[in-house]
Amino acid sequence: MNKASIYGLTLDQLTAWLMEHGHKKSRAAQVWDWLYRKRVTDFSEMTDVNKECTQLLADHFVIQTLTEHTRQESADGTVKFLFKLSDGNLIETVLMRHKFGLSVCVTTQVGCNIGCSFCASGLLAKSRDLSGGEIVEQIMKVQLYLDQAKRDERVSHVVVMGIGEPFDNFKNLVNFLTVIKDHKGLAIGPRHITVSTSGLADKIVEFTDAQLQVNLAISLHAPNNELRTRIMKINRAVPIEKLMQSIDYYLERTKRRITLEYILLKDVNDRTEHALELADLIAHRRQLVNVNLIPYNPVDEHSQYQRSERESIRAFYDTLKKQGVSCSVRLEHGTDIDAACGQLRSKQIKAG
Repeated sequence: MNKASIYGLTLDQLTAWLMEHGHKKSRAAQVWDWLYRKRVTDFSEMTDVNKECTQLLADHFVIQTLTEHTRQESADGTVKFLFKLSDGNLIETVLMRHKFGLSVCVTTQVGCNIGCSFCASGLLAKSRDLSGGEIVEQIMKVQLYLDQAKRDERVSHVVVMGIGEPFDNFKNLVNFLTVIKDHKGLAIGPRHITVSTSGLADKIVEFTDAQLQVNLAISLHAPNNELRTRIMKINRAVPIEKLMQSIDYYLERTKRRITLEYILLKDVNDRTEHALELADLIAHRRQLVNVNLIPYNPVDEHSQYQRSERESIRAFYDTLKKQGVSCSVRLEHGTDIDAACGQLRSKQIKAG
Protein backbone atom coordinates (compact mmCIF):
# COMPACT_ATOMS: atom_id res chain seq x y z
CA MET A 1 0.00 0.00 0.00
CA ASN A 2 1.29 3.45 -0.93
CA LYS A 3 0.95 5.34 2.34
CA ALA A 4 -0.04 9.01 2.47
CA SER A 5 1.74 11.70 4.47
CA ILE A 6 0.12 12.31 7.87
CA TYR A 7 0.95 15.99 7.35
CA GLY A 8 -1.66 16.09 4.59
CA LEU A 9 -4.51 15.95 7.11
CA THR A 10 -5.93 19.00 8.85
CA LEU A 11 -6.81 18.57 12.53
CA ASP A 12 -10.50 18.19 11.64
CA GLN A 13 -9.66 15.56 9.02
CA LEU A 14 -7.38 13.66 11.43
CA THR A 15 -10.09 13.78 14.11
CA ALA A 16 -12.73 12.43 11.74
CA TRP A 17 -10.40 9.68 10.47
CA LEU A 18 -9.50 8.47 13.96
CA MET A 19 -13.13 8.52 15.12
CA GLU A 20 -14.11 6.48 12.04
CA HIS A 21 -11.51 3.95 13.17
CA GLY A 22 -12.88 3.69 16.70
CA HIS A 23 -10.81 6.24 18.62
CA LYS A 24 -11.94 9.13 20.79
CA LYS A 25 -11.88 12.71 19.54
CA SER A 26 -9.25 13.61 22.15
CA ARG A 27 -6.83 11.15 20.59
CA ALA A 28 -6.41 13.39 17.54
CA ALA A 29 -5.30 16.32 19.70
CA GLN A 30 -2.63 14.11 21.28
CA VAL A 31 -1.32 12.98 17.89
CA TRP A 32 -1.41 16.53 16.57
CA ASP A 33 0.68 17.75 19.51
CA TRP A 34 3.28 15.05 18.91
CA LEU A 35 3.48 15.95 15.22
CA TYR A 36 3.70 19.74 15.39
CA ARG A 37 4.78 20.70 18.92
CA LYS A 38 7.07 17.80 19.87
CA ARG A 39 7.88 17.16 16.19
CA VAL A 40 8.48 13.41 16.32
CA THR A 41 9.61 11.63 13.18
CA ASP A 42 8.19 8.18 14.00
CA PHE A 43 4.78 7.15 15.32
CA SER A 44 6.44 4.94 17.95
CA GLU A 45 7.76 8.09 19.66
CA MET A 46 4.21 9.12 20.64
CA THR A 47 4.62 7.63 24.10
CA ASP A 48 1.30 8.68 25.66
CA VAL A 49 -0.75 7.47 22.66
CA ASN A 50 -1.80 3.82 22.98
CA LYS A 51 0.00 1.32 20.77
CA GLU A 52 -3.19 0.32 18.97
CA CYS A 53 -3.54 3.89 17.68
CA THR A 54 0.11 4.39 16.77
CA GLN A 55 0.13 1.07 14.91
CA LEU A 56 -3.05 2.06 13.07
CA LEU A 57 -1.43 5.33 12.03
CA ALA A 58 1.77 3.57 10.96
CA ASP A 59 -0.26 1.13 8.87
CA HIS A 60 -1.91 3.94 6.89
CA PHE A 61 0.42 6.95 7.00
CA VAL A 62 4.06 8.01 7.00
CA ILE A 63 5.61 11.02 8.71
CA GLN A 64 8.67 11.48 6.54
CA THR A 65 8.50 11.38 2.74
CA LEU A 66 11.22 13.93 1.88
CA THR A 67 14.95 13.36 2.13
CA GLU A 68 17.60 16.05 1.94
CA HIS A 69 19.50 15.78 -1.36
CA THR A 70 21.56 18.98 -1.28
CA ARG A 71 21.87 21.97 1.04
CA GLN A 72 23.43 25.34 0.24
CA GLU A 73 24.14 27.84 3.01
CA SER A 74 24.74 31.50 2.25
CA ALA A 75 26.92 33.95 4.14
CA ASP A 76 23.78 35.98 4.91
CA GLY A 77 22.13 33.02 6.68
CA THR A 78 19.92 31.94 3.79
CA VAL A 79 19.70 28.16 3.43
CA LYS A 80 18.46 26.52 0.23
CA PHE A 81 17.36 22.89 0.53
CA LEU A 82 16.95 20.51 -2.37
CA PHE A 83 14.64 17.73 -1.22
CA LYS A 84 14.07 14.39 -2.93
CA LEU A 85 10.47 13.17 -2.95
CA SER A 86 9.49 9.53 -2.54
CA ASP A 87 9.17 9.18 -6.34
CA GLY A 88 12.68 10.58 -6.91
CA ASN A 89 11.62 14.06 -8.02
CA LEU A 90 13.49 17.08 -6.64
CA ILE A 91 12.03 20.27 -5.14
CA GLU A 92 13.48 23.42 -3.58
CA THR A 93 12.72 25.02 -0.22
CA VAL A 94 14.43 28.14 1.12
CA LEU A 95 14.98 29.44 4.66
CA MET A 96 15.54 33.20 4.89
CA ARG A 97 16.54 35.27 7.92
CA HIS A 98 14.90 38.65 8.43
CA LYS A 99 14.87 41.14 11.27
CA PHE A 100 11.23 40.23 11.84
CA GLY A 101 11.81 36.46 11.98
CA LEU A 102 12.54 33.34 9.98
CA SER A 103 10.73 32.88 6.68
CA VAL A 104 10.42 29.72 4.59
CA CYS A 105 9.63 29.73 0.87
CA VAL A 106 7.85 26.53 -0.18
CA THR A 107 7.30 24.77 -3.49
CA THR A 108 3.85 23.54 -4.58
CA GLN A 109 4.54 21.63 -7.82
CA VAL A 110 7.22 19.50 -9.44
CA GLY A 111 8.12 21.84 -12.29
CA CYS A 112 5.94 24.63 -13.65
CA ASN A 113 3.80 25.11 -16.75
CA ILE A 114 3.21 28.86 -16.46
CA GLY A 115 6.20 29.49 -18.72
CA CYS A 116 7.47 32.90 -17.64
CA SER A 117 10.32 33.57 -20.05
CA PHE A 118 12.72 34.86 -17.36
CA CYS A 119 12.15 32.19 -14.71
CA ALA A 120 14.32 29.20 -13.75
CA SER A 121 11.33 27.38 -12.22
CA GLY A 122 9.78 26.83 -15.62
CA LEU A 123 12.90 25.37 -17.25
CA LEU A 124 11.44 21.94 -16.48
CA ALA A 125 7.77 21.38 -17.23
CA LYS A 126 5.35 20.40 -14.47
CA SER A 127 5.20 16.65 -13.92
CA ARG A 128 2.79 16.68 -10.97
CA ASP A 129 1.30 18.60 -8.06
CA LEU A 130 2.69 18.20 -4.58
CA SER A 131 0.31 16.75 -2.02
CA GLY A 132 -0.69 18.90 0.93
CA GLY A 133 1.50 16.70 3.12
CA GLU A 134 4.55 17.23 0.91
CA ILE A 135 4.11 21.00 1.15
CA VAL A 136 3.67 20.91 4.94
CA GLU A 137 6.68 18.61 5.30
CA GLN A 138 8.92 21.26 3.76
CA ILE A 139 8.14 23.47 6.76
CA MET A 140 8.70 20.56 9.13
CA LYS A 141 12.07 19.68 7.58
CA VAL A 142 13.27 23.26 7.97
CA GLN A 143 11.96 23.42 11.55
CA LEU A 144 13.78 20.16 12.40
CA TYR A 145 16.95 21.66 10.91
CA LEU A 146 16.50 24.63 13.27
CA ASP A 147 15.72 22.34 16.22
CA GLN A 148 18.93 20.40 15.67
CA ALA A 149 20.93 23.63 15.85
CA LYS A 150 19.52 24.10 19.40
CA ARG A 151 19.12 27.86 19.02
CA ASP A 152 15.46 27.94 20.08
CA GLU A 153 14.34 29.29 16.69
CA ARG A 154 11.07 28.69 14.91
CA VAL A 155 9.65 29.30 11.48
CA SER A 156 7.53 32.43 11.91
CA HIS A 157 6.69 33.38 8.31
CA VAL A 158 5.85 31.44 5.15
CA VAL A 159 5.84 32.53 1.53
CA VAL A 160 4.35 30.26 -1.13
CA MET A 161 6.61 31.47 -3.92
CA GLY A 162 8.71 28.43 -4.78
CA ILE A 163 8.54 26.23 -7.87
CA GLY A 164 5.07 25.96 -9.42
CA GLU A 165 1.84 27.94 -9.55
CA PRO A 166 0.10 27.58 -6.14
CA PHE A 167 -3.37 28.28 -7.51
CA ASP A 168 -2.91 25.45 -10.04
CA ASN A 169 -2.77 23.15 -6.99
CA PHE A 170 -5.56 24.88 -5.12
CA LYS A 171 -7.06 22.12 -2.97
CA ASN A 172 -3.70 21.00 -1.61
CA LEU A 173 -2.67 24.62 -1.09
CA VAL A 174 -5.76 25.26 1.08
CA ASN A 175 -5.07 22.12 3.14
CA PHE A 176 -1.47 23.23 3.65
CA LEU A 177 -2.53 26.70 4.80
CA THR A 178 -5.12 25.24 7.18
CA VAL A 179 -2.52 22.95 8.77
CA ILE A 180 0.23 25.53 9.31
CA LYS A 181 -2.18 28.16 10.66
CA ASP A 182 -3.72 25.85 13.28
CA HIS A 183 -3.12 27.40 16.70
CA LYS A 184 -2.67 23.98 18.31
CA GLY A 185 0.19 23.14 15.95
CA LEU A 186 2.71 25.33 14.13
CA ALA A 187 0.50 28.37 14.84
CA ILE A 188 1.90 30.50 12.02
CA GLY A 189 -0.29 33.60 11.92
CA PRO A 190 -2.21 34.18 8.69
CA ARG A 191 -0.77 37.69 8.41
CA HIS A 192 2.66 36.06 8.36
CA ILE A 193 1.77 33.94 5.33
CA THR A 194 1.87 35.15 1.71
CA VAL A 195 0.70 33.24 -1.36
CA SER A 196 1.99 34.37 -4.75
CA THR A 197 0.23 33.69 -8.04
CA SER A 198 1.02 34.47 -11.66
CA GLY A 199 -2.54 35.72 -11.96
CA LEU A 200 -5.14 32.95 -12.37
CA ALA A 201 -8.15 35.25 -12.13
CA ASP A 202 -10.80 32.61 -11.38
CA LYS A 203 -8.68 31.18 -8.59
CA ILE A 204 -8.10 34.64 -7.12
CA VAL A 205 -11.87 34.90 -6.79
CA GLU A 206 -12.04 31.43 -5.20
CA PHE A 207 -9.18 32.33 -2.87
CA THR A 208 -11.05 35.49 -1.86
CA ASP A 209 -14.24 33.57 -1.12
CA ALA A 210 -12.34 31.00 0.98
CA GLN A 211 -11.59 33.77 3.53
CA LEU A 212 -8.24 32.29 4.52
CA GLN A 213 -6.99 35.66 5.86
CA VAL A 214 -3.49 35.16 4.42
CA ASN A 215 -1.69 37.71 2.26
CA LEU A 216 -1.86 37.68 -1.54
CA ALA A 217 0.85 38.67 -4.01
CA ILE A 218 0.46 38.89 -7.79
CA SER A 219 3.35 38.41 -10.21
CA LEU A 220 2.61 41.29 -12.57
CA HIS A 221 6.02 42.20 -14.07
CA ALA A 222 4.62 44.43 -16.82
CA PRO A 223 2.13 47.32 -17.02
CA ASN A 224 0.48 46.44 -20.36
CA ASN A 225 -0.71 43.40 -22.29
CA GLU A 226 1.82 43.58 -25.12
CA LEU A 227 4.80 43.50 -22.78
CA ARG A 228 3.32 41.09 -20.25
CA THR A 229 2.38 38.59 -22.97
CA ARG A 230 5.94 38.75 -24.29
CA ILE A 231 7.47 37.78 -20.95
CA MET A 232 4.58 35.81 -19.37
CA LYS A 233 2.56 33.55 -21.63
CA ILE A 234 -0.19 33.27 -18.96
CA ASN A 235 -1.24 36.74 -20.08
CA ARG A 236 -2.68 35.27 -23.30
CA ALA A 237 -5.25 33.38 -21.21
CA VAL A 238 -5.64 36.00 -18.49
CA PRO A 239 -5.00 39.50 -19.88
CA ILE A 240 -4.37 42.37 -17.52
CA GLU A 241 -7.97 43.63 -17.72
CA LYS A 242 -9.32 40.29 -16.43
CA LEU A 243 -6.57 40.04 -13.84
CA MET A 244 -7.30 43.52 -12.49
CA GLN A 245 -11.01 42.67 -12.24
CA SER A 246 -10.17 39.73 -9.96
CA ILE A 247 -7.82 41.94 -7.95
CA ASP A 248 -10.61 44.49 -7.51
CA TYR A 249 -12.89 41.68 -6.30
CA TYR A 250 -10.27 40.69 -3.73
CA LEU A 251 -9.72 44.27 -2.54
CA GLU A 252 -13.44 45.01 -2.29
CA ARG A 253 -14.27 41.83 -0.38
CA THR A 254 -11.28 41.62 1.96
CA LYS A 255 -10.23 45.26 2.42
CA ARG A 256 -6.70 43.83 2.72
CA ARG A 257 -3.56 45.15 1.04
CA ILE A 258 -2.23 43.27 -1.95
CA THR A 259 1.33 43.11 -3.30
CA LEU A 260 2.14 43.43 -6.99
CA GLU A 261 5.51 41.81 -7.72
CA TYR A 262 7.55 43.40 -10.48
CA ILE A 263 10.87 41.88 -11.59
CA LEU A 264 13.02 44.54 -13.21
CA LEU A 265 14.59 43.38 -16.50
CA LYS A 266 17.21 45.62 -18.07
CA ASP A 267 15.83 47.63 -21.03
CA VAL A 268 12.69 45.47 -21.11
CA ASN A 269 10.30 46.71 -18.42
CA ASP A 270 12.41 49.07 -16.31
CA ARG A 271 12.03 52.42 -18.05
CA THR A 272 10.38 55.52 -16.62
CA GLU A 273 7.55 55.16 -19.13
CA HIS A 274 6.81 51.70 -17.69
CA ALA A 275 6.76 53.08 -14.15
CA LEU A 276 4.30 55.79 -15.17
CA GLU A 277 2.11 53.25 -16.95
CA LEU A 278 2.16 51.01 -13.89
CA ALA A 279 1.19 53.93 -11.65
CA ASP A 280 -1.72 54.70 -13.97
CA LEU A 281 -2.84 51.04 -13.97
CA ILE A 282 -3.24 51.00 -10.20
CA ALA A 283 -4.25 54.64 -9.77
CA HIS A 284 -7.64 54.08 -8.10
CA ARG A 285 -6.31 51.11 -6.10
CA ARG A 286 -3.29 52.84 -4.56
CA GLN A 287 -4.49 52.76 -0.95
CA LEU A 288 -4.53 48.95 -0.90
CA VAL A 289 -1.66 48.12 -3.28
CA ASN A 290 2.06 47.85 -2.67
CA VAL A 291 4.49 47.31 -5.54
CA ASN A 292 7.46 45.11 -4.70
CA LEU A 293 10.33 45.78 -7.10
CA ILE A 294 12.58 42.73 -7.52
CA PRO A 295 16.14 42.90 -8.88
CA TYR A 296 16.50 40.06 -11.39
CA ASN A 297 18.65 37.03 -10.59
CA PRO A 298 20.19 36.10 -13.98
CA VAL A 299 19.62 32.56 -15.27
CA ASP A 300 22.04 31.00 -17.77
CA GLU A 301 19.23 29.60 -19.93
CA HIS A 302 17.55 33.01 -20.15
CA SER A 303 20.56 35.02 -21.29
CA GLN A 304 18.32 37.49 -23.15
CA TYR A 305 17.56 39.08 -19.77
CA GLN A 306 19.92 40.98 -17.51
CA ARG A 307 19.53 42.67 -14.15
CA SER A 308 18.54 46.33 -14.31
CA GLU A 309 21.21 48.84 -13.44
CA ARG A 310 21.08 50.21 -9.91
CA GLU A 311 20.33 53.68 -11.30
CA SER A 312 17.38 52.31 -13.27
CA ILE A 313 15.96 50.58 -10.20
CA ARG A 314 16.26 53.81 -8.21
CA ALA A 315 14.65 55.86 -11.00
CA PHE A 316 11.76 53.37 -11.30
CA TYR A 317 11.22 53.44 -7.54
CA ASP A 318 11.38 57.25 -7.40
CA THR A 319 8.90 57.60 -10.27
CA LEU A 320 6.36 55.37 -8.53
CA LYS A 321 6.78 57.21 -5.24
CA LYS A 322 6.24 60.58 -6.96
CA GLN A 323 2.99 59.18 -8.37
CA GLY A 324 1.82 58.29 -4.87
CA VAL A 325 2.41 54.53 -5.21
CA SER A 326 3.49 52.56 -2.16
CA CYS A 327 6.52 50.53 -3.22
CA SER A 328 9.64 48.82 -1.98
CA VAL A 329 12.72 47.08 -3.38
CA ARG A 330 13.02 43.47 -2.29
CA LEU A 331 15.95 42.72 -0.02
CA GLU A 332 18.06 40.06 -1.70
CA HIS A 333 18.94 36.76 -0.03
CA GLY A 334 21.42 34.06 -0.96
CA THR A 335 23.18 35.92 -3.75
CA ASP A 336 26.31 33.80 -3.21
CA ILE A 337 24.39 30.56 -3.86
CA ASP A 338 21.91 29.55 -6.61
CA ALA A 339 19.61 32.46 -5.82
CA ALA A 340 16.97 32.17 -8.55
CA CYS A 341 14.01 29.95 -7.72
CA GLY A 342 14.42 26.59 -9.49
CA GLN A 343 18.07 27.19 -10.34
CA LEU A 344 19.56 24.63 -7.96
CA ARG A 345 17.04 21.98 -8.99
CA SER A 346 17.70 22.57 -12.69
CA LYS A 347 21.46 22.32 -12.22
CA GLN A 348 21.23 19.11 -10.19
CA ILE A 349 18.95 17.42 -12.73
CA LYS A 350 21.24 18.39 -15.62
CA ALA A 351 24.20 17.04 -13.66
CA GLY A 352 22.37 13.74 -13.30
